[in-house]
Amino acid sequence: MENLNDALQKLKLTADGTSDSIEGCLDCLLQALAHNNADTSVKLQESGILQVFPRLLSPHCSCAAKVANIVAEVAKNDFMRSSCVDTGLIPPLVQLLNNKDHEVLLQTGRALGNICYDSHALQAQLINMGVIPTLVQLLGIHSQHTALTEMCLVAFGNLAEIESSKEQFASTKIADELVKLFKKQTEHEKKEMIFEVLAPLAEHDVIKLQLVDAGLVDCLLELVEEMVDSNKEDDVSELKTASDLMVLLLLGDESMQKLFDTGKGSVFQKVLSWLPSNNHQLQLAGALAIANFARNDGNCIHMVEIGIVQRLLNLLDRHVEEGNVTVQHAALSALRNLAIPVLNKAKMLSAGVAEEVLKFLKSEMPPVQFKLLGTLRMLIDTQAEAAEKLGKNIKLVERLVEWCDAKDHAGVMGESNRLLSALIRHSKSKDVVKTIVQSGGVKHLVIMATSEHVIMQNEALVALGLIAALELGTAEQDLANAKLVQILHKLISDDISAPEIKYNSLIMICTIMGSEQLRKEAQDMPFKEIVSKLRRHENKLVAQQALVTEQRLVIES
Repeated sequence: MENLNDALQKLKLTADGTSDSIEGCLDCLLQALAHNNADTSVKLQESGILQVFPRLLSPHCSCAAKVANIVAEVAKNDFMRSSCVDTGLIPPLVQLLNNKDHEVLLQTGRALGNICYDSHALQAQLINMGVIPTLVQLLGIHSQHTALTEMCLVAFGNLAEIESSKEQFASTKIADELVKLFKKQTEHEKKEMIFEVLAPLAEHDVIKLQLVDAGLVDCLLELVEEMVDSNKEDDVSELKTASDLMVLLLLGDESMQKLFDTGKGSVFQKVLSWLPSNNHQLQLAGALAIANFARNDGNCIHMVEIGIVQRLLNLLDRHVEEGNVTVQHAALSALRNLAIPVLNKAKMLSAGVAEEVLKFLKSEMPPVQFKLLGTLRMLIDTQAEAAEKLGKNIKLVERLVEWCDAKDHAGVMGESNRLLSALIRHSKSKDVVKTIVQSGGVKHLVIMATSEHVIMQNEALVALGLIAALELGTAEQDLANAKLVQILHKLISDDISAPEIKYNSLIMICTIMGSEQLRKEAQDMPFKEIVSKLRRHENKLVAQQALVTEQRLVIES
């Protein structure tokens, strides 16, 4: 400890002196830190020596590497990091990143990394000081130097987690440098380090496209081919990471369209071959990739034309009994997206998509339930015959009514309600309405009319209007029990109700006049006054329907 005290004293006195005397003192500090880092760090803090370090971190100082090393060691202790910041060590360290000496760069990177460890505020400060372009340049220049490369990768991994970094990264050659580096790697650990940088960066759409242009996709496909038959833990892990990253690149519209290449892209062709694979990870990645390619009508229509639906059905069929939930979810997602264009619906129904999807009705997994419901809803849109067939399927309707109560899973609950409504709206069938009424679906549609989403309110009101028009006698008790009249009163009274909600509510008021029970309820409430006011509504359709409804109320009074 005496040696340490002497070294600290001497260093204070000779900080502007000869390099030899300073070097000896710095060596003593490094030895003491190696022996007992925490106690020595406290001693350094108390001595005030940190205030001398900014001068010693000059690019012209021959001992800059050792000083940066000391700072890196000291900053391993979280209680020392604020002292490093307060004594102004960050700006000179950032300047040292422009140095050409490997050791200086390495120790500077360590020092900055340790000072800013786990502090988004300090990492953001580094970003504002322009370290990202400097580090990307360093990676390009020193790509043969393993330790420096790793230092850059660790820094990128930390900085890429901060959203403000993405724009800066996008303005550099980071994509080219990382792909070049990736191609050289043979060790699992090194590839993992690069993957850890690529994953957060690939969330940015511009960088996605840059990575595609830099040839990352070919690297990933090659890696998948190498690892697909291996059972080694590292290989399985790499396969998963590579295929996940591949799917992430497809989330960007431009990068996805480039890889699709009107259905001729080698990547698109490759992912199709993953669907019949026996590897669950590849099946999953293949289905997710197709779901991402199916994000515009042109792609969807082309994929249905070339028979992708059957491939997805074959995949799903392998996962009906105790299947892989993630694969089920992904394949259903792809089918849902493919079913969106009107041109595809009849073809997909003819291919037996609805029947295959219904096999998963027994699933107790909310993500699978959610996608199943969405797929069926997309399929029956404007398809009266399919809507009628499904709407008369008692098992389906009973399951929907059950899921309408799934309060722990808002997505499933919302989609169940929307599918119930869609079955009625697209079939306009008395038999479908009877099935839904008898299964207890009416109350859920009435509740749906109070949703915070206008589209769901509207869908519910149109379906309820059809129930009242087609089977009012069968449904009137359920409509009364669900407080439909009071809800209609609220919907037309409420200033925040959208015009289309007021319009459909006014139509509904006219329709329920055919039920004695509901008519009496409506007569006991101040409907006439509100309807009369709505005749002056700024929306012409609302105003016209208010006049019609008012006349009907007068006739029935």
